Amino acid sequence: MSRIGNKPVPVIDGVQVSVNGSMVSVEGPKGKLSIEHRPEVSVSYDSDSKEIVVSRSNDDRHSRAFHGLTRALLANMVQGVKEGYEKRLEIVGVGYVGQIQGDTLSLRVGLANELKKKIPVGLDVTCPDQNHVVVQGCDKQLVGQFAAEVRALRKPEPYKGKGIRYEGEYVKIKPGKAAT
Repeated sequence: MSRIGNKPVPVIDGVQVSVNGSMVSVEGPKGKLSIEHRPEVSVSYDSDSKEIVVSRSNDDRHSRAFHGLTRALLANMVQGVKEGYEKRLEIVGVGYVGQIQGDTLSLRVGLANELKKKIPVGLDVTCPDQNHVVVQGCDKQLVGQFAAEVRALRKPEPYKGKGIRYEGEYVKIKPGKAAT
């Protein structure tokens, strides 16, 4: 029994939901998202109680798995078009700089060349200062994926802690060979 899948998704004021066959579209002030759900589950929208209900046809292993997944994706979509998602990155290191140039994020992080990362459509990436990058958008997966790709360009190293990290991320610093 899926505890997550059985819970209805409450639709916040200002968000419009439309279900057309296997296509579910959610529109709000931050943007518009749509998803095509699997045939193992069915989605219905009750406009009176303002809830999205996800149900499955049988109790197969795949049906149970997609039941909770579909409900979670729809809940993320509703929250994303109303409030949006945000990831904050810190650039730590002497001379390490990040800046926006048009639709490209360029980073100087101690390598011989300047790293450039194209900003996907649907994301709002800003640099409030040279050592911080803020990724915002309505699609939770796209925000997290882009932030992870930027972090992977120069992960924090364990001896001095230099690199790109999530804001508030703890980096365990190892003692060098002089500590032995």
